Amino acid sequence: QVQLVESGGGLVQAGGSLRLSCEASGTLIRHTVGWFRQAPGKERAFVAVFLWNGATGYSDSVKGRFTISRDNAKNTFYLQMNSLKPEDTAIYYCAATPLGSGWSDPRYWGQGTQVTVSS
Repeated sequence: QVQLVESGGGLVQAGGSLRLSCEASGTLIRHTVGWFRQAPGKERAFVAVFLWNGATGYSDSVKGRFTISRDNAKNTFYLQMNSLKPEDTAIYYCAATPLGSGWSDPRYWGQGTQVTVSS
């Protein structure tokens, strides 16, 4: 069982930046990791993924503005968010799933961290 703890959310003005961190209680080697978000009144949506083999992917809404990275030595992964927009306001969840388990339903989830972007 892997526990994920997020940090780094907060309030920022439009155009600003934030970096979210997600620290795992165990190794993330051979795990796919990533981020989802849930805006008020909307379903949880995919944001970014960092596959166990090093490939990354982003939703169209954040591509070019957000960057996912990971440090396996620290059991931690990150989401650097630049050029933030009010529509990025949401609760952000980190997630991880072991190799062989589908990313569509990650096995492990963080508790969520609020990101609010003011206009």
